Amino acid sequence: MKIKPEEISSLIKEQIQSFNQPFSETDTGKVISVGDGIALVYGLEKAMMNELVLFSNDIYGLVLNLEEDHVGVALLSTTQTIKEGDIVKRTKRTVEVPVGDALLGRVVNALGQPIDNLGPIKTSVFRPVERIAPGVMTREPVNTPLQTGMMAIDAMIPIGRGQRELIIGDRQTGKTAIAIDTILNQKDQNVLCIYVAIGQKNSTVANIVERLKSNGAMKYTTVVAASASEIGTLQWLAPFSGTAIGEEWLESGKDVLIVYDDLSKHAVAYRTLSLLLRRPPGREAYPGDIFYLHSRLLERACKLDKAHGGGSLTALPIIETQAGDNSAYIPTNVISITDGQIFLQTDLFNSGQRPAIDSGQSVSRVGGAAQIGAMKQVVRSLKIELANYRELQSFAQFGSDIDASTKKVLVHGGVLLNLLKQNQYEPLPVDQQILFLYAVQNRYVEQVPSHELKALLNTYYHFIESKHPEIIQDIKVKKKFQDKTLELLKKVTTSFFEKRVA
Repeated sequence: MKIKPEEISSLIKEQIQSFNQPFSETDTGKVISVGDGIALVYGLEKAMMNELVLFSNDIYGLVLNLEEDHVGVALLSTTQTIKEGDIVKRTKRTVEVPVGDALLGRVVNALGQPIDNLGPIKTSVFRPVERIAPGVMTREPVNTPLQTGMMAIDAMIPIGRGQRELIIGDRQTGKTAIAIDTILNQKDQNVLCIYVAIGQKNSTVANIVERLKSNGAMKYTTVVAASASEIGTLQWLAPFSGTAIGEEWLESGKDVLIVYDDLSKHAVAYRTLSLLLRRPPGREAYPGDIFYLHSRLLERACKLDKAHGGGSLTALPIIETQAGDNSAYIPTNVISITDGQIFLQTDLFNSGQRPAIDSGQSVSRVGGAAQIGAMKQVVRSLKIELANYRELQSFAQFGSDIDASTKKVLVHGGVLLNLLKQNQYEPLPVDQQILFLYAVQNRYVEQVPSHELKALLNTYYHFIESKHPEIIQDIKVKKKFQDKTLELLKKVTTSFFEKRVA
């Protein structure tokens, strides 16, 4: 084949003439290859990162790779109709999802489309799924508690509105149970909730939705589901879509809680996409920007100052570990991004301690700022007492003779552990938690058999509620005990347990 100089010169002239031409509305490309949810497209020179593109058969894709001679597009549906040579057009738009109060009580997919057979979502407001997190100067410190209804968390690892608290542990240790109980406890608390299910079975998501409905929680909850059967692109987009839905309420001054269940599967979906796009793999085959993926997601959780509406977005990401290995790549990444973590231990779970929270490794970096004064007054050194109990317990099982002070610590620690056991779907109001802790911390129930403890404490709470409502009022309204209320509480509690404890 002979190369003709005149043909080469005519091609160069054409390129020069079209170089400064205005942008074409029909910027197009052609599919080079397609497979595993990824299409390589020649052309689309003006395409932008994360831009939506439209294939000839009305299927959308998302531009994720900008190469020198082609672009990599992740498809947004599991279709087999795209083939080599198909035309692809730019839309000059990014992925958007519907937002607003019309989403409450609905189950949607990662694109905000309803999947609950309740008809279309009636809203005209849309938001892009990706956006820059609010700046430092628009935020204010996290100082308002978000009550989970679980005594072990509200007493020892308090969560504030606008915080990012990681729930981490092996599979089947109750991570999702903590998140669902927290959602249930937001009833009548003026907190809107979003539950994002990533890579789960459809039946699991259906069971969670049914549980939320039966407890009246779907009225203030939106479920975003990208199940295991769906394409990896949707699993990657789901948490960003859920966050966009929450940000609409955040910026209108409301308090929002969002659960990402779970970010381990989210990272795996993103790794799959990246490897199919031929991005270079790094540690554990994850792409180099996996940390940035989760940080730009979780940084969007915040508490805004009054000038920007005063709303909050609280994030509870869930991470699954393998055999308790918290030092793996994704767990360490997300631990470093969040403001604390709730560690769930398999041994505690198997021994019947539910929720199976390891108080030694769990921490909230917001701390006492996210606790009401009354809780601080009664909790005192709860974590230290549990640590002392666990340390002495390991020694006591090898020794036959135990001195009186050691026995006292062991008895009190056993009562505390028994108190912190809590059934799933039974969150406790904070005033009830505080009175239970007051009775236990002041050693009123040391002689009570473990199987009778909860019943006796419930009787004690109802007694104070009916006979001395001013004590409950102090907790609910003033958020802390006045000196005279503490004196009354001591007198009433002593009188109550003297009559009932032998």
